[in-house]
Amino acid sequence: MNVKIKEVFESIQGEGPYIGAKQLFIRFCNCNLKCSYCDTDFGSEINEGEFCPQTLAARIREFDLDLVHSISLTGGEPLLQSEFLKEFLPLTGKKIYLETNATLADKLLEVKPLIDIIAADIKLPSATDEPNPIAFHEKFFENCRGVETFAKIVFNEGITDCEIEACADLGRKFGILLVLQPMMPMNVTSDFAVDVHNRLLEKYPNVRLIAQMHKFLDLR
Repeated sequence: MNVKIKEVFESIQGEGPYIGAKQLFIRFCNCNLKCSYCDTDFGSEINEGEFCPQTLAARIREFDLDLVHSISLTGGEPLLQSEFLKEFLPLTGKKIYLETNATLADKLLEVKPLIDIIAADIKLPSATDEPNPIAFHEKFFENCRGVETFAKIVFNEGITDCEIEACADLGRKFGILLVLQPMMPMNVTSDFAVDVHNRLLEKYPNVRLIAQMHKFLDLR
């Protein structure tokens, strides 16, 4: 049961409510979406190589895990490797932070007992060029119940009133924090970002506007 790993590295979490927390990132190859703003190259070249659960557990022990808040599973889409995760995650001994595109609801259930925090993307058609409506995420967020979950909304100048309303509907239905994140490189003005924040706050109160801090600090 080998998986391809793009990279394993220490850094700070640059997005969402855990911004600034030191994490160990495991970046999985492959994704089931092709968002226009994705900043990761998932070509055939593999930086770290192929790992079985035991060899990846040995690889992360090369880092001082006492210093990290949690292990971030990122990608790509980590839930594509749910079978691998079921065997690997119990070997880590650390809190697990899942970064996911919130499209693989059934795969989440396979590993849900092993996940501590879910950082889930709400994919806006205006920002991703993905045709799926925002409501497509509902089954995923339903399956998140019982696990700490927040949703990240990457937006640009194309965000629509209908998208803002749909995001507010998801927030109300599932009681989750919504994090508005301007697309990087920053292609909206500060005034526009604040305006979007206010428009969403008028419909749902649990919203924060947070840019990608690691980009400003020039970190991975």
